[in-house]
Amino acid sequence: MASFNKRLLVAILLLLISLAIQISDGEMEQWCVADEQTPDNELQAATDWACGKGGADCSKIQLNQACFWPNTTKDHASYAFNSYFQKFKNSGGSCYFNGAAIVTDLDPSYNSCQYEFIP
Repeated sequence: MASFNKRLLVAILLLLISLAIQISDGEMEQWCVADEQTPDNELQAATDWACGKGGADCSKIQLNQACFWPNTTKDHASYAFNSYFQKFKNSGGSCYFNGAAIVTDLDPSYNSCQYEFIP
């Protein structure tokens, strides 16, 4: 019985190690959000760029859309920054926005507002 328990323990440990290796080899999910320490005027300027020349899809932060509420500069900036980041991160785009944004591994989605993640 003791040898069976040892073999079972070894099998479980090997399985856990295998899973850990697979997770570390996989891409971590990351989102780009507004840095809460950034003043609203800087967030707004960065949002205007992201939604304009930057090419982010900002349709969901328009009035009566899924991510309009809460109607704050920070929340709208977070959505716009993430849209840009997801769209362009694989071709050189970053989550910088003149220091107004940060990368997080916590999904910022809430209620019906789903933040996109693109591997």
